[in-house]
Amino acid sequence: MKKIAIFTATRAEYGLLYELIKKLADDNECELQLIVGGMHLSSTFGFTLDHIIKDGFRIAEILEFLVSGDTPTAISKSMGLAQILASEALERLKPDMLVLLGDRFEALSMAQAAMIAQVPIAHIHGGERTEGAVDEAIRHSITKMSHLHFTSTNEYRQRVIQLGEQPDRVFNVGAPGIDKILATKLKSLQDLTRQLDFDLTNKFFLITYHPVTLEKSGAVSELDELFLALNKFPDYKLVITYPNADVGNGAIIRKLEEFALKSGDRVLLSHSLGSENYFSLINHCSCVVGNSSSGLLEVPTLQKPTVNIGYRQKGRVSGKTVINCDGDRLLIEKAIEKSVSTEFSRICKKAKNPYGDGGASQKIFNTLKGIQASNLLSKTFYDISFG
Repeated sequence: MKKIAIFTATRAEYGLLYELIKKLADDNECELQLIVGGMHLSSTFGFTLDHIIKDGFRIAEILEFLVSGDTPTAISKSMGLAQILASEALERLKPDMLVLLGDRFEALSMAQAAMIAQVPIAHIHGGERTEGAVDEAIRHSITKMSHLHFTSTNEYRQRVIQLGEQPDRVFNVGAPGIDKILATKLKSLQDLTRQLDFDLTNKFFLITYHPVTLEKSGAVSELDELFLALNKFPDYKLVITYPNADVGNGAIIRKLEEFALKSGDRVLLSHSLGSENYFSLINHCSCVVGNSSSGLLEVPTLQKPTVNIGYRQKGRVSGKTVINCDGDRLLIEKAIEKSVSTEFSRICKKAKNPYGDGGASQKIFNTLKGIQASNLLSKTFYDISFG
């Protein structure tokens, strides 16, 4: 029986991997080894380990490695501890393959441990660009340590090949997060209002703002500009989610809490909404605002507008539902005004998601199940001819 390990450290990452995890868990010819750590074990970020347990998945290993603090030193210590714990977990589990998604520091630690342990790595969402975050370098580093690649657009597939990966090991499958949206029974506004204990029967924005990790300040001043812009739309309520556990997240959390306190019953600030509530909120909101990759990758599937602020996601493919703007109050305000216009709503209703229309998880599952893992470890660099 083929043993396939999947690692998840964040709520968002788990949502993107959910359909693949479910397919592996339900398959009689594969043994799913689910490795959980990072933000899932933190009360600050909603202790989302409970969500995974509630979903009924058997967890093979729990890795508790997050060091208290949001400084570069704290994150580096977390990475070191993560690699130590990952090496021990891989030694115990002895998987035939490890699946990693994306570009976070936790995944980099897992990749390093797997590389040394000679465990083949299958990487999802490689080849993408995010020029405002350290994620860019982490993502490409994981690509070079990986043996199979599942990209979300053809442009990204070409970039992975440009990094020297053999074309027959790079598969353009689309974004797996779309599968979770399509499989989710979206809730009504009335159900959301009752479950979240927050009146959503009027207009509202859904907001996620993460640190910009290539700026010393984490772009906290940009968040202040966002608050000023949002105050120009007093008729809209605000559902705001916590940021990721990146360098500088503490300053952003403090500002979000201060803003929520001052705004009274206009704001719902959530540690973790859960994917079902999150997708349902997207479906009913007037606009998604912030700098999360979700606004570019998943939100277009529900044909809702995204106002993408600053340069955290700079370089990512963005479709017609996305309005990119700098982190200036007036520019954010102008972008939000455009997003809620009747004309832009018509554009969103006709737009297609550049990251596909579903089926990525099935394609990844079929490849993982069918490939001979023992043949993957040997890699040769693919040179591109420049004429």
